[in-house]
Amino acid sequence: MLSARVSQLLVLACLASFLPARGENDSHLVITPQDPVLDIETNFTATCMIINTAEVTVDDLYWTLSGTTVPKEQYTKINRSTLNVTFRVTSEEREWLMCRCKKVSVSVILNEGKFMHGIFLTKGYLPGKPENLSCVAPQEGDQISPTVTCYWEPVGRQSKDVPTTYTLFFKIINYGTFNVSTQESSSQVFLNIFPMFMEVEVWVVAHNKLGTIESEHLNKEASYFVKTNPPADIKVISERSFPTSLLINWTRPIRKEYVILTYEIRFCPNGSQNWTYVPRVDTAKDILSFRLQYLQPYTVYITQVRCKTARKGYGHWSEWSTSVSKRTPEARPKGKPDLWKIMADSNSINGRQVQFICKDPVFTNGRIIRYEIEIQDQKDKVKNEWERIPVNRSEVDSSSNQRKVTVLKEIHLPDKKSIHVSIIAVNSEGKSDAASLIIPEKAHELDPVEELRVWPDGGQMWLEWKPPSSRAVSEYVVEWVTGDKIDWQREDRSTTRTAIKGNLEKFICYSVSVYPVYSGKVIGKPASKEVYQEEGAPLEGPIISLNGKPGRNEAELVWTEIPKYRRQGFITNYTIYCTSEPDTRVITVPANTTSYTLRSLSGNTNYAISIKASTKGGSVTGINHSFTTLKYAQGEIELIVVGVSLGFLFVVVMTMLLCIYKKDVIKRNLWPQIPNPGESTIGNWSPDYPLKAETPKENCVSGISVLDVDVCDGKCVFEEDKASLPLKKDKYLSEEHSSGIGGSSCMSSPRQSVSDSDEGGDMADTTASTVQYSSVVASNGYKGQTPSSQPQQSIFSRSESTQPLLDSEENPDMLVQEGSRQSHRFPQQPCFTHSTNSADFNQMEMEQQEMLEPLDFCPLEEDSEQTTPTDDQSADWLPAAPVSSYMPQLGGYRPQ
Repeated sequence: MLSARVSQLLVLACLASFLPARGENDSHLVITPQDPVLDIETNFTATCMIINTAEVTVDDLYWTLSGTTVPKEQYTKINRSTLNVTFRVTSEEREWLMCRCKKVSVSVILNEGKFMHGIFLTKGYLPGKPENLSCVAPQEGDQISPTVTCYWEPVGRQSKDVPTTYTLFFKIINYGTFNVSTQESSSQVFLNIFPMFMEVEVWVVAHNKLGTIESEHLNKEASYFVKTNPPADIKVISERSFPTSLLINWTRPIRKEYVILTYEIRFCPNGSQNWTYVPRVDTAKDILSFRLQYLQPYTVYITQVRCKTARKGYGHWSEWSTSVSKRTPEARPKGKPDLWKIMADSNSINGRQVQFICKDPVFTNGRIIRYEIEIQDQKDKVKNEWERIPVNRSEVDSSSNQRKVTVLKEIHLPDKKSIHVSIIAVNSEGKSDAASLIIPEKAHELDPVEELRVWPDGGQMWLEWKPPSSRAVSEYVVEWVTGDKIDWQREDRSTTRTAIKGNLEKFICYSVSVYPVYSGKVIGKPASKEVYQEEGAPLEGPIISLNGKPGRNEAELVWTEIPKYRRQGFITNYTIYCTSEPDTRVITVPANTTSYTLRSLSGNTNYAISIKASTKGGSVTGINHSFTTLKYAQGEIELIVVGVSLGFLFVVVMTMLLCIYKKDVIKRNLWPQIPNPGESTIGNWSPDYPLKAETPKENCVSGISVLDVDVCDGKCVFEEDKASLPLKKDKYLSEEHSSGIGGSSCMSSPRQSVSDSDEGGDMADTTASTVQYSSVVASNGYKGQTPSSQPQQSIFSRSESTQPLLDSEENPDMLVQEGSRQSHRFPQQPCFTHSTNSADFNQMEMEQQEMLEPLDFCPLEEDSEQTTPTDDQSADWLPAAPVSSYMPQLGGYRPQ
């Protein structure tokens, strides 16, 4: 350690002695070494010295690297004026290392440039020793080229600031040395002539600013570097008598006198990348032909040949010759066809539809021209003739390594029938061995495998199962089907786990089945699974629609399933998005659902519906569908209509009931009541001429009395009343009728009473439905009525009419008032004589008397002692009646 420190001080002293004398502007700090090249991943030490000043000491110095202060722990104080720094070189970038002085005095501040010094660090790697040196001298024309190319492998790393240069040395013993420099890993040496059969020495030197190193030296004969051209004119010959061999011929690329060669041959079936190499021991001699043996008949082979110098360990192999293809001759098929079947339930009852298919034998050894098939009933054991099924297949198809699937025949097989099927493949050279299958009765099918599992893994489809426990299995058939494509493979009976050897496509659903085969022929029941080699997002989304019309608060959604060939995976679930701004409802339903009812919707609202189908590989959303819910729920309008109708009906019914209950009040208020003469207790009468009593009829009052009335002499009508009724000729009828109930007119003189009817009193006797009214016939007219041309006396008569009674009869109050007025106006009343015809009529008279009690009655002339009728009197009496203003018209009366 001390010796190193002493040597460092000597170096510094020497450096200081070589420094020229400095003036006032010279620096006071100096760093050594100057302009260094550093080896990356090593430690570097720099020294800073204080010269030509005593103002500062090493305690005032510090180091910076790329502007960053180096920690003091890396400083080493040599003496009062010398300071070292040591650090690890890590990066490849160039950077500045500076030695600086602290601002301890005014002089340092003012002369800061004199108290700092730096060096620029260049970094690189030491050159590595080149390895694997080799040289090649290629063939040029019919000789070896004088340009030799050498290759080596650089070792170690290089930086852009310190590159490594390689120098190739090629020395011909006893002749001279050639060299060339480069920064690459190969180089060419240009010789005057190739030194065939001469000794040479070759090596490479790597050097840069950090050092120099040499590779290993190659001391070889010049032929060691020779590389000839490949053999030319390759020919392959196929001989029919040798279907398993091909004969190859070629020509040498260079003269034998110049280089003795050895050859190598390789071949493979067309389409395969697995080359088969002929052992070199078989081609070590300098030969120009070779026979390939143990080939597959009727197979196209690709053949190539290359060569090198025959001296062991010397020379380089030439490139492979151009590929030559040739087909071997045909031979009898080797092996059996791979017979299989496709079975489906028949449309008919108790039957199966079976289609027989097969693959070519593994070694067809020629083009299959036909298949021969025999179908034999297991029970009958009758030998049938072989049916020939021609196969139209081109030579290109036959040469393919892919085994072709041929559809042989389709039959209908009853469920209770068992058959034995055999086929043979035939080419131009002969027939193959027969392949057989037994299809048992449907009810006697043997047990399937157990616990079948199918899953994709590592780009392959794997299967695992357990053998049937009932009986031993001879082999298994693994079948995979998609759409109309079918393929299968056979597995040994000891196999319980295998991978499908066919090419399965991604995103395609395959139905994978395992069939146990018993006794080499009998097919058992299959165990099946559906699986995808790889799942992806469906190619299309479900199509959603509404089932019927939407309601007010709910709507039933239905959607179609995505077709199987468009799913690209198993549907895991559906997601329904129901959007009504600004809210969105998300509903997830299982994969086996194709409908869903949305509930709790708002009425009269527009909704946008979309559905997303998801698989393990992704998801896709179908086309949006929108609808608007109803303003009223289904049946709500009908309910309102029914309610309103029922309410209206209730009002109508109540109104009708009220009308029925209050019919008398309504009748009195809306329609005037006219007395009905048919219900009157007054019989037919006339003041002067008594009428013949009517014969009592059914539902009529019997024993009606005829009233003999004597009219008083006093006038009942005042003169002023008569004057107020001017007579108009021909305008009114000569008669005016009064509707009083048996009413009497108190005239001044007696009048003769006649009937208004043309038939007189006889009509009342013969017509039961006719009601007689009393009439007043005025000789001089009454209140505007025109009197008749002949003077007549005032008489009372009964008229026959079906008109109802006047209001005066049905309303006693009106009769009372009217009677009062009439009594007041007519103080003199006519006297009536009552005669009784029957006791029954008395009762009716009394009832009418009660109704007309307020009215005034005039005294009877014949019986002056009795003024008021009593119960024991048989004569009828009449109240004073008001004069009616009705006139007869068309057999009835109407108001004037």
